Amino acid sequence: MPRVQRRMLLGLPASVDDVAEAARTSLRLDGDPDALRGSLPVQIVGDTTLSANVADSPEGGSRVTLRVDTPMPVAYFRWLFGPLTRILIGRALRHAGECLKAELAGDPAPPPPRRSPITPPVVFSREQAVLLSAVAFAALLASFGGGLFGQNAAFIQDAFDVSDSALTVSLAVTRVGVFVAIVAAAIADRRGRRRILLWSLAGIGVANAIGAASPNLEIFTASQVVARGLVNAALAVAVIAVVEEAPEGARAFSVAMLSLAGGAGFAVAVLLLPLGDLGPEAWRVAFALSALTLLFIPGLSRVITETRRYRNLDLPRSERGQASEVTSGRFGRRIVILAAFTFLTSILAAPSSQLMNVYLEDDRGFSGSAITVFRAITQGLPALVGVLIGARLAETRGRKPLLSVGLAAATLLTIAFYLSDGAALWVTSAVGIVIVGTYGPAQGAFSTELFPTEVRGTSSAMLLVCGVSGSIVGLVAAGLLSDPLGGIGRAVAVLGVAPLVAAIVLVPFLPEAAHRGLDDLSPSRHPGNPPGNPPTS
Repeated sequence: MPRVQRRMLLGLPASVDDVAEAARTSLRLDGDPDALRGSLPVQIVGDTTLSANVADSPEGGSRVTLRVDTPMPVAYFRWLFGPLTRILIGRALRHAGECLKAELAGDPAPPPPRRSPITPPVVFSREQAVLLSAVAFAALLASFGGGLFGQNAAFIQDAFDVSDSALTVSLAVTRVGVFVAIVAAAIADRRGRRRILLWSLAGIGVANAIGAASPNLEIFTASQVVARGLVNAALAVAVIAVVEEAPEGARAFSVAMLSLAGGAGFAVAVLLLPLGDLGPEAWRVAFALSALTLLFIPGLSRVITETRRYRNLDLPRSERGQASEVTSGRFGRRIVILAAFTFLTSILAAPSSQLMNVYLEDDRGFSGSAITVFRAITQGLPALVGVLIGARLAETRGRKPLLSVGLAAATLLTIAFYLSDGAALWVTSAVGIVIVGTYGPAQGAFSTELFPTEVRGTSSAMLLVCGVSGSIVGLVAAGLLSDPLGGIGRAVAVLGVAPLVAAIVLVPFLPEAAHRGLDDLSPSRHPGNPPGNPPTS
């Protein structure tokens, strides 16, 4: 596994023995002066070590070499997190040096360096970091494959020469793929998270390869039924995996990182939009690129492991994934509230995302290239900012207030966007995306952490049904209302009433999940040995 090392030299006006004793006291290092070693007080990731070599200096006093050695367990995203890790190590080294100087001078220890807003609130072990990064990359691939139909809807409509009504019906029909997702997510309770995630990714690649070669809308729609279902399954299982593997205090952060990766995959689909301007069939290239997902499966299979909570679950497979456990007792109340919430929010979310490009092209006269620029400016960086803020607030301020206020505000801004023109179009889109990103981690964590390990796949499948049902209602309603109301924009704006009801009426009835352990919040009937605990004899 790659490692990152950095070192710092210090000249101190004290003897070797005094400096070594100060290092043992202030930095908790052990060993001889020339080989002191211990854990870095400010951990970057699990197993980060600090070593010190203290020797006589030719100029008098002592010369100290401090060195930090940390694993780099972030698969697929080392190009992004490598420089950040080096910056954090540098800050930790300087802090260690300041602690050593303060101890020698008899001064109070300096406060630890402030955490970066994009680092987790608690330390991840190497295994946890590897799984999160690999699953995040899988989410990127799935989101890319799942975002292509909606982004290229206008080009596909022109290529197959169909009406707005036929297009919206096709988009709605793809939601039937939820039955694929239901089965896959439920099987994840019986067969494990890893297997279902990998098979879903492979299926997305095959389905989009068929979509790229489709001769008519009917065959294309059939391919997207499968693709859409497997995208839903992959993302649902991905959320389960990162929530189950995350350290306590970082579940919402893990969901946020997953959301960022998924957003990056969606952004790639947006960036490829200009291809559609090159010719009537050029949109097929993007679907062919999604088929290349198959090439990543062998590598992912080597680094994605089964979650510890699932491995440690002491329950026969035949007793896992039982719907009756989800719908009874306190979990039954939770699933009803979340089901209604998911249905109502999807009524606006689906047409808003799927028909945005149609709205920008038909109602506002944007070209494919202009849409790419618009979405890159108003959704790229704003979404990143929102998710980073939301990851922190969901852990420190709680899920419920963030979700209720954020959803209501984002809905009002979405309504304003679909009724706006000119500069207001850009402002409402950018601010709305920031707010969506802010409450997104809380919403994603809620849907998974409120149910025990043995039924998380089943509960996710149930919520998928509700979400897809709401999506179908929203898409069909938008299509039917488009002509009477004078355009897709006004039709989508009217649908904003549904998520407002969810934010104001339903969220207050959910339990607060922040600051509570996952096994305390949703205990399993037979948890086996909880992650991190030694097995009992």
